[in-house]
Order: sequence, then C-alpha cells, then structure tokens
Amino acid sequence: MGWASSNAAHDDRLDRSVAIKRIREAADDAGLRERLLREARAAASLSHPNVCHVYELAEEGSELYLVMELLTGESLADRIAREPVPLAEGLQITLGILAALEALHGRGFVHRDLKPSNVFLTPHGVKLLDFGLARPLVEQPAASAYSEWARADLGRGTAWGRRAYPSDSAQIAPR
Repeated sequence: MGWASSNAAHDDRLDRSVAIKRIREAADDAGLRERLLREARAAASLSHPNVCHVYELAEEGSELYLVMELLTGESLADRIAREPVPLAEGLQITLGILAALEALHGRGFVHRDLKPSNVFLTPHGVKLLDFGLARPLVEQPAASAYSEWARADLGRGTAWGRRAYPSDSAQIAPR
C-alpha cells in the first residue's frame, strides 16, 4: 500500500467527476506533504494530453490534497498482467509516454518514477501519472563528480523510484 490514496469524487461547483489524492493518515509527515506539493507543481505546470491534469491543490485543516482529472481505463501494469501487448499497441503506448516526457522535460522537470503502474491507458490515449518524485532538471556534472552529486541529490545514496524501472537521471554510481 502506498503513501497516498485516490478516490473518485464529484465537483459540485463545476459539475464534473474528479479524483482526489490525499496522504494516508498513517503515512502523514512533512516529507510526504512536500512530495505531494512537488507532484502538484510539476503536473500543474503542464497542459498536455498525455499528462493527468491537476485542477487544484487544497488544504482542509491540516490535510493537503490534490484534485485531479478522473481517468477511466487501466494502468499499463494491469494491461501487461492481463495479456501480452501487441507490437502496434506497444508502439502507440510508447509514443504517448515519450510525448508526456518530452513535455515534462520541456518544462524543466524529470519524472524519476516511470514504471507501468504510473502509465494509465484511457480510451483516448496514454496518461502519465504520479509526479511525486519529479525534480527540476539540472545540468549533469562531470563524470568524476557524479557519485557525490547523486548522493547529495538523492539522500546519501538512497535511490527513489522503482529498482526495476530507474531513469538514467536517477542512477547512482557505485561507492
């Protein structure tokens, strides 16, 4: 079970279905609040058909939550588990992911948590989700300084994201 939960809801003022993502009570801490803020900033900086739209970042009492586009369909992880993805469909999915990443990088961010469960397949195409580990792009330092830079950026050599799907920008040089 992850650090946040998402539920379907209805925005009465705008008469539309939405998803609300909030930090699970048992996991609530300052670091996770910052992660939710980072996710909101990165996703809200984009208006792209392959990125899940963030409508609002709100706070009620001490609870911080995101109001987002409600998606219909399934995650790429669920699609892969159900049956093999045919080549043509896989290429279309890949193009959608690349378009989302191009837009994200164009706004100065790197996702850092690209994996099948963060890719959602809708009837209208691919949507990239979960920008909680997104970071601003920085110029990569010289190779000799890479190990120290990675440790400082990622917290004493601790890699964020998923081991099976690390991005090049999230790799950590051996100690």
